[in-house]
Amino acid sequence: MNRIRKTVLLFFVYFLIAVPFKVMEIIPGFTDIRPVTMLGPIYAVFFGIPGCIIMAVGNLVMDIISNSLRWSSIAGFVANFAGPFLFYLFWICLSKMPFSLKTGSSILKHIGVIILSAVLETVIITPAVVLIYPVVDARLFALSVLLNDTLFPVVFGIPAMILLQEELGFDPIRRFHNADS
Repeated sequence: MNRIRKTVLLFFVYFLIAVPFKVMEIIPGFTDIRPVTMLGPIYAVFFGIPGCIIMAVGNLVMDIISNSLRWSSIAGFVANFAGPFLFYLFWICLSKMPFSLKTGSSILKHIGVIILSAVLETVIITPAVVLIYPVVDARLFALSVLLNDTLFPVVFGIPAMILLQEELGFDPIRRFHNADS
């Protein structure tokens, strides 16, 4: 699949999952229920850095179209790239084993990276929101980011990744592998 069609398809899937839930706000204008976070690990492992960029740009576009664009959206952009990028680094660059969720130990490693990624995103976004908008409840905001970025990737993302790899034949990108092929 060529690069442009792949990019359009990934954005389409992002918005297909993100848009319906945008109305389920936790802190209006700042955070909501975000099942789309399940795509971060998927996009990073199967599509590499372009997938990480799509997560960041998709979040920014959602902020724009939902009238939630704020100065803290810059931190959201950075975090929504950094979280998936952590999966890319772990599974593609650091892990001695190729990506697979066939064993309990690989699933536990993946859950560990999910938790680290959720903490990273929380640590990036929360201070920016609270410093710029002190009226926002820092604990509620941090908890919502942490839970969104942990629960959806574990509950929905892991089964989706297993399905993509084992049943649909998706290959995760590999070290020194051209992600466009």
